[in-house]
Amino acid sequence: MELSEWLPLAAGVGSAVAGGFYFAFSAVVIPALRRRPSHEAAATMVAINNQALRPPFMLVFFGTAAACADTAVAAIVNPQANALLRLAGSAAYLAGWVLTMAVNVPHNNRLAANGIGHWPAFDRSWTRANHVRAVLTVAGAAALMLPAPS
Repeated sequence: MELSEWLPLAAGVGSAVAGGFYFAFSAVVIPALRRRPSHEAAATMVAINNQALRPPFMLVFFGTAAACADTAVAAIVNPQANALLRLAGSAAYLAGWVLTMAVNVPHNNRLAANGIGHWPAFDRSWTRANHVRAVLTVAGAAALMLPAPS
């Protein structure tokens, strides 16, 4: 298997892992935090966010973005039967990545700075963005790992 075949696979697997992580937050973590007092929920989320700033999540988050960018460029420069799927899958993951950087990370930073005072706004806006990035990254994974049409 050549590098040109490994990178889309790595991008697809990374996108699936990230999508599963985001899904777990939407389905399990945030609903559990909502059952806690606001000060506990905010403190727990800050601790979770601090842990996420380490490997292995940073490797998945940034490594998948790099693999998707390379896969997208390759799909444009050297189109093959599955180029549109790879381009769409890469674009979906990268859209979720941009959403994370534009919405989720600033909310994480405000929560760390303001704690309980930011929790109600954090919960609503961060969670909506998380739902969207989960869908984008899972869809990206599916598109990146689908076999080429015959």
